[in-house]
Amino acid sequence: MTEQEKIELQDRIQSVQERIARAAERAGRDPQDIILVAASKMNDAERVRAAIQAGIRVCGENRVQELLEKYEQNAYEGADLQFIGTLQTNKVKYLIGKVSLIQSVGSVHLGEAIAKAAEKHGIRQDILLEVNIGREAAKSGLPPEELDDAVARLSEKKSLHIRGLMAIPPVADETTKNLGYFNEMHQVFVDNLTKKYDNVDMDYLSMGMTNDFETAIACGANMVRIGTAIFGARPYQIVSP
Repeated sequence: MTEQEKIELQDRIQSVQERIARAAERAGRDPQDIILVAASKMNDAERVRAAIQAGIRVCGENRVQELLEKYEQNAYEGADLQFIGTLQTNKVKYLIGKVSLIQSVGSVHLGEAIAKAAEKHGIRQDILLEVNIGREAAKSGLPPEELDDAVARLSEKKSLHIRGLMAIPPVADETTKNLGYFNEMHQVFVDNLTKKYDNVDMDYLSMGMTNDFETAIACGANMVRIGTAIFGARPYQIVSP
Protein backbone atom coordinates (compact mmCIF):
# COMPACT_ATOMS: atom_id res chain seq x y z
CA MET A 1 0.00 0.00 0.00
CA THR A 2 1.12 3.54 -0.70
CA GLU A 3 1.18 6.13 2.08
CA GLN A 4 -1.74 7.88 0.41
CA GLU A 5 -3.79 4.67 0.46
CA LYS A 6 -3.01 4.24 4.15
CA ILE A 7 -4.15 7.80 4.86
CA GLU A 8 -7.38 7.25 2.93
CA LEU A 9 -8.03 4.03 4.84
CA GLN A 10 -7.42 5.79 8.14
CA ASP A 11 -9.79 8.60 7.14
CA ARG A 12 -12.55 6.11 6.25
CA ILE A 13 -12.14 4.28 9.56
CA GLN A 14 -12.31 7.55 11.48
CA SER A 15 -15.42 8.56 9.54
CA VAL A 16 -17.15 5.25 10.33
CA GLN A 17 -16.22 5.52 14.01
CA GLU A 18 -17.63 9.05 14.13
CA ARG A 19 -20.86 7.95 12.43
CA ILE A 20 -21.23 5.10 14.92
CA ALA A 21 -20.71 7.52 17.81
CA ARG A 22 -23.29 9.98 16.47
CA ALA A 23 -25.83 7.19 15.85
CA ALA A 24 -25.34 5.89 19.38
CA GLU A 25 -25.68 9.34 20.91
CA ARG A 26 -28.88 10.02 18.95
CA ALA A 27 -30.27 6.79 20.40
CA GLY A 28 -29.24 7.81 23.92
CA ARG A 29 -26.59 5.11 24.04
CA ASP A 30 -22.90 5.05 24.92
CA PRO A 31 -20.79 4.85 21.72
CA GLN A 32 -18.33 2.64 23.64
CA ASP A 33 -21.02 -0.04 23.79
CA ILE A 34 -21.06 -0.46 20.00
CA ILE A 35 -18.55 -2.95 18.61
CA LEU A 36 -17.26 -2.26 15.10
CA VAL A 37 -16.40 -5.42 13.19
CA ALA A 38 -14.35 -4.64 10.07
CA ALA A 39 -15.54 -7.03 7.37
CA SER A 40 -12.22 -7.65 5.63
CA LYS A 41 -13.38 -9.98 2.87
CA MET A 42 -11.30 -9.68 -0.32
CA ASN A 43 -8.74 -7.40 1.34
CA ASP A 44 -5.23 -8.76 1.57
CA ALA A 45 -3.10 -9.14 4.68
CA GLU A 46 -1.35 -5.82 4.12
CA ARG A 47 -4.63 -3.89 4.04
CA VAL A 48 -5.91 -5.72 7.11
CA ARG A 49 -2.73 -4.90 9.02
CA ALA A 50 -3.03 -1.26 7.94
CA ALA A 51 -6.62 -1.15 9.18
CA ILE A 52 -5.58 -2.53 12.56
CA GLN A 53 -2.81 0.05 12.78
CA ALA A 54 -5.44 2.70 12.03
CA GLY A 55 -7.62 1.66 14.94
CA ILE A 56 -9.63 -1.43 13.97
CA ARG A 57 -9.93 -3.76 16.93
CA VAL A 58 -12.15 -6.54 15.52
CA CYS A 59 -11.89 -8.20 12.11
CA GLY A 60 -14.59 -10.37 10.57
CA GLU A 61 -13.98 -12.80 7.73
CA ASN A 62 -16.58 -14.38 5.45
CA ARG A 63 -14.60 -17.20 3.88
CA VAL A 64 -12.66 -19.91 5.65
CA GLN A 65 -9.96 -20.29 2.99
CA GLU A 66 -9.27 -16.55 2.91
CA LEU A 67 -9.16 -16.39 6.70
CA LEU A 68 -6.64 -19.22 6.87
CA GLU A 69 -4.39 -17.65 4.24
CA LYS A 70 -4.32 -14.29 6.02
CA TYR A 71 -4.02 -15.95 9.42
CA GLU A 72 -0.79 -17.61 8.28
CA GLN A 73 0.47 -14.16 7.25
CA ASN A 74 -0.23 -12.75 10.74
CA ALA A 75 -2.73 -10.35 9.23
CA TYR A 76 -4.86 -10.11 12.37
CA GLU A 77 -2.16 -9.48 14.96
CA GLY A 78 -3.38 -6.92 17.46
CA ALA A 79 -7.08 -7.49 16.73
CA ASP A 80 -9.83 -9.91 17.65
CA LEU A 81 -10.82 -12.28 14.84
CA GLN A 82 -14.39 -13.43 14.19
CA PHE A 83 -16.11 -15.43 11.46
CA ILE A 84 -19.17 -13.76 9.95
CA GLY A 85 -19.89 -15.67 6.74
CA THR A 86 -21.79 -18.77 5.68
CA LEU A 87 -20.09 -21.79 7.20
CA GLN A 88 -20.15 -25.39 6.01
CA THR A 89 -19.93 -28.08 8.68
CA ASN A 90 -16.89 -29.71 7.05
CA LYS A 91 -14.91 -26.45 7.50
CA VAL A 92 -15.74 -25.85 11.15
CA LYS A 93 -12.56 -27.63 12.28
CA TYR A 94 -10.39 -24.99 10.60
CA LEU A 95 -11.86 -22.18 12.70
CA ILE A 96 -11.76 -23.67 16.17
CA GLY A 97 -8.95 -22.11 18.16
CA LYS A 98 -8.49 -19.29 15.65
CA VAL A 99 -11.65 -17.19 15.98
CA SER A 100 -13.15 -15.81 19.18
CA LEU A 101 -16.70 -15.77 17.84
CA ILE A 102 -18.61 -17.53 15.06
CA GLN A 103 -21.48 -15.18 14.27
CA SER A 104 -23.27 -17.11 11.54
CA VAL A 105 -24.67 -20.22 13.23
CA GLY A 106 -27.87 -20.58 11.27
CA SER A 107 -28.92 -24.12 12.15
CA VAL A 108 -28.89 -26.59 15.02
CA HIS A 109 -26.91 -28.97 12.80
CA LEU A 110 -24.11 -26.40 12.37
CA GLY A 111 -24.16 -25.57 16.07
CA GLU A 112 -23.78 -29.25 16.92
CA ALA A 113 -20.83 -29.56 14.54
CA ILE A 114 -19.14 -26.59 16.21
CA ALA A 115 -19.81 -28.07 19.65
CA LYS A 116 -18.26 -31.38 18.60
CA ALA A 117 -15.13 -29.73 17.19
CA ALA A 118 -14.76 -27.42 20.20
CA GLU A 119 -15.09 -30.32 22.61
CA LYS A 120 -12.38 -32.19 20.72
CA HIS A 121 -10.08 -29.18 21.17
CA GLY A 122 -11.02 -28.79 24.82
CA ILE A 123 -12.40 -25.27 24.39
CA ARG A 124 -15.74 -23.48 24.76
CA GLN A 125 -16.62 -21.72 21.52
CA ASP A 126 -18.57 -18.45 21.54
CA ILE A 127 -21.28 -18.27 18.88
CA LEU A 128 -24.16 -16.10 17.73
CA LEU A 129 -27.31 -17.66 16.32
CA GLU A 130 -28.16 -16.26 12.90
CA VAL A 131 -31.82 -15.38 12.42
CA ASN A 132 -33.29 -15.18 8.91
CA ILE A 133 -35.43 -12.20 9.86
CA GLY A 134 -36.48 -11.55 6.25
CA ARG A 135 -37.47 -15.21 5.83
CA GLU A 136 -35.58 -15.28 2.53
CA ALA A 137 -35.35 -18.70 0.90
CA ALA A 138 -31.90 -17.99 -0.55
CA LYS A 139 -30.37 -17.05 2.81
CA SER A 140 -29.19 -19.19 5.69
CA GLY A 141 -30.37 -18.62 9.21
CA LEU A 142 -33.06 -19.79 11.58
CA PRO A 143 -36.63 -18.59 10.97
CA PRO A 144 -37.66 -16.55 14.03
CA GLU A 145 -40.25 -19.14 14.99
CA GLU A 146 -37.55 -21.85 15.24
CA LEU A 147 -35.16 -19.84 17.39
CA ASP A 148 -36.55 -20.90 20.79
CA ASP A 149 -36.08 -24.58 19.98
CA ALA A 150 -32.55 -23.97 18.66
CA VAL A 151 -31.51 -22.07 21.79
CA ALA A 152 -32.92 -24.77 24.03
CA ARG A 153 -31.16 -27.58 22.14
CA LEU A 154 -27.79 -25.90 21.71
CA SER A 155 -27.72 -24.62 25.29
CA GLU A 156 -27.21 -28.24 26.33
CA LYS A 157 -23.80 -28.25 24.63
CA LYS A 158 -21.20 -27.41 27.27
CA SER A 159 -18.58 -26.66 24.60
CA LEU A 160 -20.76 -23.86 23.21
CA HIS A 161 -21.45 -20.43 24.65
CA ILE A 162 -24.34 -18.66 22.92
CA ARG A 163 -23.53 -14.95 23.18
CA GLY A 164 -26.44 -13.47 21.24
CA LEU A 165 -28.06 -13.13 17.83
CA MET A 166 -27.03 -12.04 14.34
CA ALA A 167 -29.10 -11.07 11.31
CA ILE A 168 -28.63 -10.10 7.68
CA PRO A 169 -31.90 -8.49 6.55
CA PRO A 170 -32.80 -8.05 2.86
CA VAL A 171 -30.91 -5.40 0.91
CA ALA A 172 -31.65 -2.10 2.60
CA ASP A 173 -34.41 0.04 1.15
CA GLU A 174 -33.03 3.55 0.68
CA THR A 175 -36.02 5.08 2.44
CA THR A 176 -36.45 2.87 5.51
CA LYS A 177 -32.88 1.45 5.77
CA ASN A 178 -34.41 -1.82 7.05
CA LEU A 179 -36.09 -0.12 9.99
CA GLY A 180 -38.90 -2.70 10.12
CA TYR A 181 -36.60 -5.72 10.06
CA PHE A 182 -34.25 -4.22 12.64
CA ASN A 183 -37.12 -3.41 15.00
CA GLU A 184 -38.46 -6.95 14.62
CA MET A 185 -34.99 -8.39 15.22
CA HIS A 186 -34.54 -6.29 18.34
CA GLN A 187 -37.84 -7.58 19.70
CA VAL A 188 -36.70 -11.16 19.08
CA PHE A 189 -33.50 -10.34 20.97
CA VAL A 190 -35.38 -8.76 23.89
CA ASP A 191 -37.72 -11.76 24.10
CA ASN A 192 -34.71 -14.03 24.48
CA LEU A 193 -33.16 -11.88 27.22
CA THR A 194 -35.87 -13.04 29.59
CA LYS A 195 -35.18 -16.76 29.08
CA LYS A 196 -32.67 -18.48 31.31
CA TYR A 197 -30.56 -21.32 29.94
CA ASP A 198 -27.17 -22.71 30.84
CA ASN A 199 -24.43 -21.67 28.40
CA VAL A 200 -26.49 -18.74 27.08
CA ASP A 201 -25.80 -15.03 27.63
CA MET A 202 -27.58 -12.68 25.28
CA ASP A 203 -24.82 -10.07 25.16
CA TYR A 204 -24.69 -9.19 21.47
CA LEU A 205 -27.13 -8.20 18.77
CA SER A 206 -25.11 -8.13 15.55
CA MET A 207 -26.89 -6.38 12.69
CA GLY A 208 -26.21 -3.53 10.31
CA MET A 209 -23.71 -3.10 7.50
CA THR A 210 -22.39 -0.20 5.40
CA ASN A 211 -25.76 0.87 3.99
CA ASP A 212 -27.84 0.63 7.15
CA PHE A 213 -25.69 0.42 10.29
CA GLU A 214 -26.90 3.73 11.73
CA THR A 215 -30.50 2.51 11.59
CA ALA A 216 -29.42 -0.79 13.16
CA ILE A 217 -27.80 1.08 16.05
CA ALA A 218 -30.96 3.15 16.52
CA CYS A 219 -32.87 -0.14 16.79
CA GLY A 220 -30.59 -1.67 19.40
CA ALA A 221 -27.64 -3.28 17.61
CA ASN A 222 -24.44 -3.31 19.67
CA MET A 223 -22.31 -4.96 17.00
CA VAL A 224 -22.11 -3.80 13.37
CA ARG A 225 -20.27 -5.45 10.48
CA ILE A 226 -18.85 -2.90 8.06
CA GLY A 227 -16.72 -3.56 5.00
CA THR A 228 -17.20 -1.17 2.08
CA ALA A 229 -17.29 2.01 4.18
CA ILE A 230 -13.92 1.02 5.64
CA PHE A 231 -12.06 -0.66 2.79
CA GLY A 232 -13.85 0.81 -0.21
CA ALA A 233 -15.65 -1.07 -2.96
CA ARG A 234 -14.36 -4.62 -3.33
CA PRO A 235 -13.04 -5.96 -6.64
CA TYR A 236 -15.55 -8.78 -6.81
CA GLN A 237 -14.46 -11.97 -8.48
CA ILE A 238 -15.24 -15.67 -8.35
CA VAL A 239 -13.51 -17.21 -5.34
CA SER A 240 -13.84 -20.47 -3.49
CA PRO A 241 -16.00 -20.37 -0.33
